[in-house]
Amino acid sequence: MNRFEKNIFQLDYYSENYTRFENDFYRYTETNIPLTFLTDDLVQMMAKTGRSYFRLNAQNAKDKRDHYFVFEIETPKENSEVKLYKYTGHKFRIEEK
Repeated sequence: MNRFEKNIFQLDYYSENYTRFENDFYRYTETNIPLTFLTDDLVQMMAKTGRSYFRLNAQNAKDKRDHYFVFEIETPKENSEVKLYKYTGHKFRIEEK
């Protein structure tokens, strides 16, 4: 079983941060796909690329601009294997290091 199958990478569901993330995502996205169906893929993509954000490209945004959804990655004391992605906010651009 690989790390993704063990559910090591998780969003902080049932928090105010996640509610803000949902609201921001639906405010900017043009898609009719419920966020619930996208979250596993989004977290896997961030984990595989080592980034703490993902981009909603301009073609899928209501205002035709790129949107970045930024997360902070934490390791809960209760389980040091888990990587918890906590939403910190939305940006229109990310400065790559």
